[in-house]
Amino acid sequence: MSAPAESPDTRYAELVHDAERGGLACRGGFHPGPDDAVPALPDGTRPGTLVLLGFVGDRQWDVFRRAPEAADGLADPLDRWSRRVIDALGARHQGFGVYPNEGPPWWPFQQWAMRAERIHASPLGMLIHPDYGLWHAYRGALMFPDRLGLPPIESRPSPCERCVDRPCLRGCPVGAFTGTGYDVAACASHVRSAARVDCLEQGCEARRRCPVGAAYAYRPDHAGFHMRAFIGRRRSAK
Repeated sequence: MSAPAESPDTRYAELVHDAERGGLACRGGFHPGPDDAVPALPDGTRPGTLVLLGFVGDRQWDVFRRAPEAADGLADPLDRWSRRVIDALGARHQGFGVYPNEGPPWWPFQQWAMRAERIHASPLGMLIHPDYGLWHAYRGALMFPDRLGLPPIESRPSPCERCVDRPCLRGCPVGAFTGTGYDVAACASHVRSAARVDCLEQGCEARRRCPVGAAYAYRPDHAGFHMRAFIGRRRSAK
C-alpha cells in the first residue's frame, strides 16, 4: 500500500523554495498512473510523483542570463543550464530529472502539464495559462519515488473559450497558424527574412497579439533568444 500523501506545505513547499532560488518555478505536479507515459525510475519502479519545472514570464530569465552557460558560447545554453539546475534540485530532494529535449522517445510534456496545473491548448497549439497566457515554459521535471503532498488543482476554464476575435490567429504576418495546424516552414522563412525588428527580435507576433497574461510577456532579449534558437534548429535540421 502506498504511503499517504504529505501535506502540501512540507516537502513540496521546500522544493518550490529551492527551485525559485535556483531560477525555476514549480509548475505543479501529479501522481502518475499507467497511462501518463512517465518513465521508470533508475531502479525500474514507477514514480510516485512528477513535478514540472519551468519559467513564468521573465521572472526566472535573469537567473539564466547570469549563469556561465549563457556566456560560454557553446550550443544549447538554456538546455544545459536547465539540466544542471534540475539535477541539483533532484540531488537535494531525492528526485530524478527528465527533460523535454531527451529522445526519442520524446516525453509528453504537454500531456503532463495539463495533469499538473489548469492549463489548456490554445489556437496556436501552445498551452495557455489563465494568468500567464502564452508566456510560460517547461524546462524539465523531477520524478520522486514516493507520493509528495501536492496543492489541489483549481478548476479554471480556458481563456480562449470567451475570446471571440482570436487575434492570435489573425496576428501572424504569414498566416502560419490556422487553428488546425502550424506551417513551420512559412514561419521560419519569415523570421529569417524579416528586415525590421518584429518576430525575430520581439518574439512571435501572433503570440504577442493574445491579450491574456500581457503583463508577463517576454522582454525582447528573452523572446529573441528563443526565436534565434528556433531558426538555428531549423538550419541544423536541413
